[in-house]
Amino acid sequence: PARHFDTKTTEPISFFLSSLEELLAWKPDSNDDFNVSAVPLAKRQPPLHSRRPRTLVCHDMRGGYLEDRFIQGSATRNPYVFYHWRYIDIFVYFSHHTVTIPPVCWTNAAHRNGVPVLGTFITEWTDGEKLCEAFLAGGAEAYRAVAEQLARIAQHYRFDGWLINIENTLRAVGNLPHFLRHLRAQVHSMVPGGLVIWYDSVLQNGALKWQNELTEENRVFFDACDGLFTNYNWKEEHLERTRALAGQRHTDVYVGVDVFARGDVIGGGFDTDKSLRLIRQHGLSAAIFAPGWVYEHLGEENFLHNENKFWGSLAEYLPTHSICTLPLATSFSLGMGTSRFLDGKEEESGPWYDLSAQEIQPLYPEREGRLSTSCCLQDAWCGGSSLKVQGTIPAGEERVAIRLFSLQMPAPPKLFLTLLYKLEGLHPEDLVVALEITTWDSGTCYEGNMTSLPEPNGRHHPRFLPAPPPGLAKLLAACNRGSHGWISRCYELDLQNCSLRDLSLLVSRHQPSLQEKPFTCLLGEVRVLDAASMAASPPQVQNVSASQLWWQ
Repeated sequence: PARHFDTKTTEPISFFLSSLEELLAWKPDSNDDFNVSAVPLAKRQPPLHSRRPRTLVCHDMRGGYLEDRFIQGSATRNPYVFYHWRYIDIFVYFSHHTVTIPPVCWTNAAHRNGVPVLGTFITEWTDGEKLCEAFLAGGAEAYRAVAEQLARIAQHYRFDGWLINIENTLRAVGNLPHFLRHLRAQVHSMVPGGLVIWYDSVLQNGALKWQNELTEENRVFFDACDGLFTNYNWKEEHLERTRALAGQRHTDVYVGVDVFARGDVIGGGFDTDKSLRLIRQHGLSAAIFAPGWVYEHLGEENFLHNENKFWGSLAEYLPTHSICTLPLATSFSLGMGTSRFLDGKEEESGPWYDLSAQEIQPLYPEREGRLSTSCCLQDAWCGGSSLKVQGTIPAGEERVAIRLFSLQMPAPPKLFLTLLYKLEGLHPEDLVVALEITTWDSGTCYEGNMTSLPEPNGRHHPRFLPAPPPGLAKLLAACNRGSHGWISRCYELDLQNCSLRDLSLLVSRHQPSLQEKPFTCLLGEVRVLDAASMAASPPQVQNVSASQLWWQ
């Protein structure tokens, strides 16, 4: 069927629903299997329901369902990717189709990085009025059926809820809060951690009038949902009134920021930080709309550089998230590339794009002129890219630490860490590259045994392992498996009563010097493993079946 498979290539594709009839007729279908997310939502800290201000990203690009609709990837040159997952809380896939089911590759990439994904239910213009009339003007049965279908769709495809965007006047507005409450209840019961967010559009009297804030006129919809996404043309007084009216729920108001800066806005583009600064001053959450501006407006050629610049300019206003489970393993691949690499060797040349293959993404620290982290497509250990860390060891100093991941979890008694790296333009002997773990300060945290002294500032330098410990040779083959210029290292760290805080890359020189020392290091893979769980044998896979085979 054309809905599920591309008519030219027969490849499975992600799809949307175009009408109320299609929505009500939808039911799970075996052709759907490709479209169901295979990656559960990873846990992270702090959890979404914590009271700190959040960041929502609403992805709206050229109507949606572009190359990202190809579930098994495509040979796309310079595709759009998003990878600053550590900095955001919620990802919305937006299009102008009635029911936007997020392409499964986005759900997979977001979930791997701990970010929930919402689809969009939108009605607009006179067609939208008729559609709303059809399910809101009747009795409870009609609107309950729509709510239940939307919840079932999220449950079936394993994404996390809905943005509801009613952009037309409503005659039967009286049933709208009931519909929203029922939808929220259904989503919460069918989708663990599910969300329903309302877009600031119609008022409680049914008029279409964007408020750019939370008001008494739209509050009834906010009360029925998990959040409000405001329109974009606000000023500071709107934020003040919103904060006062929202009360305890102020972090459930996502103040809209259009990166394309359409209309009368505080700042978009590379001035988006001006909008965010004000939003955060008032303790509110932010909804960044169409950050694909970087790709669409500034062009595809220099996209990765501009993307880092854009998100780097906002970093001050984006609270980051910590990883809270082990193992942590990543080769930093963005889910795209100009080649495919395996064990440091180029296996296949040519562009590819598959966000489902994107790996866990790090923080991307930037310090003006002193440090930059970016993606390198020219060389990788595995996948399509490695992480390029460029920086300088300052004059008179011996080392510099680059924070890759924030962690928040109790440390197991023994950790194994592995690292694959390459120094560009330097002899490997010139610098020492290693990993550093920091722990939260506490009087009870010890490295090694109880007789050792607590580390100052909780910084731990894991012991280098020249060879893997007995019994772990297969899993820790990384200790000495470097090839194609990649250097491979293994470490172990024994901790007692500690709580993990950061994982950093440590670049040191052998002795201090009055000269500064620039370096460029490619990271191919990093792993942090709990020794105890590695010793246990993995569960056996059973009952494997294959379906939907199409040989070419």
